[in-house]
Amino acid sequence: MNTYISVKNRILTLCEEKHTTINKLATDSGVPASTVKNILYGKSQNPGIITLKKLCDGLGVSLFDFFDTEVFRNLEQEIK
Repeated sequence: MNTYISVKNRILTLCEEKHTTINKLATDSGVPASTVKNILYGKSQNPGIITLKKLCDGLGVSLFDFFDTEVFRNLEQEIK
């Protein structure tokens, strides 16, 4: 699994856990809904750290908690 898919899946998992929609996440985080959707639907595969931080704030989790999963610990090398 690559980094983009891992980030996308983590956002979707956290939304499900927090019982929030993509539009509510956008509102709560101050990130435009179009940006969130671009990340989730693959148009933007390299979201910036500031955007991720805002999304984490909207979800009520820290960046550490966002990335502190087995998936991120075991990501394959992006540079081959």
